[in-house]
Amino acid sequence: MATLASRSDIDASAFQSDFLRTLAERGFLHQGSDLSGLDALLQQGPASAYIGFDATADSLHVGHLMSIMVLRWFQRTGHKPIVLIGGGTTRIGDPSFRDTSRPMLDDAQIAANMAGIGRVFAKYLSFGDSPASAMPTNAVMVNNADWLDELRYIPMLRDVGRHFTVNRMLSFDSVKLRLDREQPLTFLEFNYMILQAFDFLELSRRHGCRLQMGGSDQWGNIVNGIELARRIDGTDLFGLTTPLLTTASGAKMGKTAAGAVWLNAEKRTPWDFWQFWRNTEDADVGRFLRLFTELPLDEIARLEALQGAEINEAKKVLARE
Repeated sequence: MATLASRSDIDASAFQSDFLRTLAERGFLHQGSDLSGLDALLQQGPASAYIGFDATADSLHVGHLMSIMVLRWFQRTGHKPIVLIGGGTTRIGDPSFRDTSRPMLDDAQIAANMAGIGRVFAKYLSFGDSPASAMPTNAVMVNNADWLDELRYIPMLRDVGRHFTVNRMLSFDSVKLRLDREQPLTFLEFNYMILQAFDFLELSRRHGCRLQMGGSDQWGNIVNGIELARRIDGTDLFGLTTPLLTTASGAKMGKTAAGAVWLNAEKRTPWDFWQFWRNTEDADVGRFLRLFTELPLDEIARLEALQGAEINEAKKVLARE
């Protein structure tokens, strides 16, 4: 499987599709599987792609915003974004690159969290007003509990589990780092990567979805889905990831001394949200303008070239956009 190790390897001019060219130009691309094949697919007409969001809180935060912007650009360049809400997988919790298990949530908490994070996407994506106004590029929102809750354990082990070797699962960094630190990984959590792979297979069957996207920590899970669909259905699927985003000073994006920078207004006021972007470090202004706004690249180049006190004007533009 061809992969790209870092953005420095990626030449935007190599892509013919508007989507991949836009992502490369703006710094979204980190890893990809068969990007030449994906580039060709995207030129054939509207394609479908998904990103999954588990309902671990009642709002998403700024750390999720890059993934949301990727879905927005996917739609803006003529394709169909699928928002997968993990009503099923939230019951397990993604163990990727975590030292401890996530708190177990009951069904009522998960339902409330799903309602909260679902409201965010209407601000970024077009879902269409009704089925009668359906367009090939209208976004859809799906819940993986719709198929995961119906699975029977023994058939799942026979049909899906036989395609996963424990040796391979232990080789993924998301698992290996946890074990290297001698932190417990429960059998429940160990199943997460199988269920996420099954999500990709199921979405390819139900919605013709050919592409899964996500943060760089999801690469192993995405690869599993690609391989599972090839083995079971003989379907060629694709994956790409965005880079782990940190500030110029090394802080994790979306985290402040006061806590997470939530996207829902009832959890963080629009004024405080504006202030978060207004206080961006000087060295991050150009990068954040490319990732989190839709300003033309030549205008971004002008803004990031400002020096001294004038860079504050660029920060105000970033916050407003």
